[in-house]
Amino acid sequence: MALSIASTALSSVPNRELPLKLNSSGKISKCSLLGKTRVNATKGVSTVCEPLPPDRPLWFPGSSPPEWLDGSLPGDFGFDPLGLGSDPELLKWFAQAELIHGRWAMLAVSGILIPEWLERLGFIDDFNWYNAGAREYFADHTTLFVVQLALMGWVEGRRWADMINPGCVDIEPKLPHKTNPKPDVGYPGGLWFDPFMWGRGSPEPVMVLRTKEIKNGRLAMLAFVGFWFQAIYTGNNDPIDNLFAHLADPGHRNIFSLCVEMKRMKGYLWKEMEVLDNFSEGGLSTHFCFKEGC
Repeated sequence: MALSIASTALSSVPNRELPLKLNSSGKISKCSLLGKTRVNATKGVSTVCEPLPPDRPLWFPGSSPPEWLDGSLPGDFGFDPLGLGSDPELLKWFAQAELIHGRWAMLAVSGILIPEWLERLGFIDDFNWYNAGAREYFADHTTLFVVQLALMGWVEGRRWADMINPGCVDIEPKLPHKTNPKPDVGYPGGLWFDPFMWGRGSPEPVMVLRTKEIKNGRLAMLAFVGFWFQAIYTGNNDPIDNLFAHLADPGHRNIFSLCVEMKRMKGYLWKEMEVLDNFSEGGLSTHFCFKEGC
């Protein structure tokens, strides 16, 4: 179902040149095609990008998007029913948070599906992503946690610094007769992160690629949550098996059958609670008697 929904969405957001506008102080400011605004030196003065045409793709055809969602951000289809992005600073933070969470989700889903296929092909044995944290590795869990915390803290700290001061953590080598890409928060580019130079060139193809990345990231976040719920409520932590089970019997293996599973689990939990009540009331001897079936 999620794949069918994603396939109906458009793969790009229309763009056009944005003219110069006058801000509240009468000074001219220019908005870029990628949603960035050039704020002049006057403190407290902000610029607002000119809205795109009303016929741009929206999450609900015929609806009116909020004024702060003008289509200049990748993946902007005018969906913000709670008005969370009305604050420009929060909108910038939400855009970066969605971008990084979508990338993590794409890595996570790939890290689940690819080993599952490799196990089916016989390249690896006994893969179980759901219980990966309980396995024994080359080091104890505490050491791995501390190392991961330090490494991720360093990376996230640099990303946070780049959001505050774009370009301050740029590692692109400075070479003569070579122009490095301009700092773009969330899209470092350069030799290390864009070796094929897909993120350079005219703005329209770049916007198409960034929109596709956001859409795939959103789908991956939904997919990971779906994998997690499937593992809990079906007892099978293999998403490929669950997909085949749904295709074999879509009338009974779907999201609506979750209600039946929840009812079964509710009865199981009530039974366990009764056992705990008997244990607390009858004492240790009653508990052992129950275990022996007397």
